[in-house]
Amino acid sequence: MPTEEMVRTALRGVIDPEVGMNVVDLGLVYGIEIAPKQVRVSMTMTTPACPMGAMITEDAREAIRDIAPEAAEVDVQLVWDPPWSPALMSEHAKQRFGWS
Repeated sequence: MPTEEMVRTALRGVIDPEVGMNVVDLGLVYGIEIAPKQVRVSMTMTTPACPMGAMITEDAREAIRDIAPEAAEVDVQLVWDPPWSPALMSEHAKQRFGWS
């Protein structure tokens, strides 16, 4: 099974096309759980009305499947609590957007 850091690294390849930044640095990934034969990720979008939400979620699922064993279940759940805010972004993302 992949480690939490391996999953986080894979998710750095998932880009929110509206802002051109990966979901990890945007602070959209809230949790990663690794269990025998299962990888579960809870994440959010910048807004519940995000038009790219389904695509980003599927991209995240595919990125994890690429590093997980074939028999592993990959579960990516969208959550809205707590709501996303720019404070959740990495320093790199804040600098890129001029918010630090």
